[in-house]
Amino acid sequence: MILRAKDRTIGVSDRPLVMGVVNVTPDSFFDGGKYATTDAVVRHALQLTEEGADLLDIGGESTRPGSDSIEAGEELRRLLPVVTAVAKAVTIPISVDTKKSTVARAALEAGAVIINDVTALQADAAMADLVAATGAGVVLMHMRGMPKTMQEAPSYDDVVGEVTEFFRERVMFCRERGIGQDQIVLDPGIGFGKLLVHNLTLLGQLESFAQFGRPILVGVSMKAFIGQVLGRPLEERSWGTAAAIALAVSKGAGILRVHNVRGMKEVVAMAAAITRYANASARVQHA
Repeated sequence: MILRAKDRTIGVSDRPLVMGVVNVTPDSFFDGGKYATTDAVVRHALQLTEEGADLLDIGGESTRPGSDSIEAGEELRRLLPVVTAVAKAVTIPISVDTKKSTVARAALEAGAVIINDVTALQADAAMADLVAATGAGVVLMHMRGMPKTMQEAPSYDDVVGEVTEFFRERVMFCRERGIGQDQIVLDPGIGFGKLLVHNLTLLGQLESFAQFGRPILVGVSMKAFIGQVLGRPLEERSWGTAAAIALAVSKGAGILRVHNVRGMKEVVAMAAAITRYANASARVQHA
């Protein structure tokens, strides 16, 4: 499977890709404020690259539950120096996590090639035209509500079916706006407007989204639902993260968005190897 992102062609095949998270925010749920200067953030991005990240996802606005949106000017102030510096220092593709077209345009001009939009191109009417005009890759994420209020009693009759229909509508929207199918990545939005049962159900039925023929991005790293299952605080969710990532790989995830690249790269590689040989054996048995 191929993802086209501006002038890059990114292969997503039997070995899922690991996307390292680079937060340029004072209030992100995991590492908000940990990297307080541009130099510190750039060093962190380079470290993730050295640890084996296949892509980097750089964000300047927190989307944790309960977070407030910020103005585009502030987001650009945080984000642009980092994207510019990282793009000059690494060769792996850079994604920018934003829902604002002005921020996305500046980031693409600075060297990013993918837009990771938690609203799936719904928050800013100009974003779809930007993606179409630049040929950037785009991550379409499902979210019920907005970050400020998304965890206030979200409800679904059939979470897998509803996310499936959302993807179907968003892919059709993209095609109508001139965005190629090979530019699209789908993200079920674990933890975004979903209760524990919804998150576990989506992960357990992740293969349902293979029907779209596009890479599935999964972000479970250190999230609250892991703490709910295991009774662990934020800093003690690495093993739960590893288990969720291994399952996601076995269910067809193509891109795993993580904070700990070194450790989760090994989890992805091991899970992918087992899945690959299991699938090969099944094909032989049914031949």
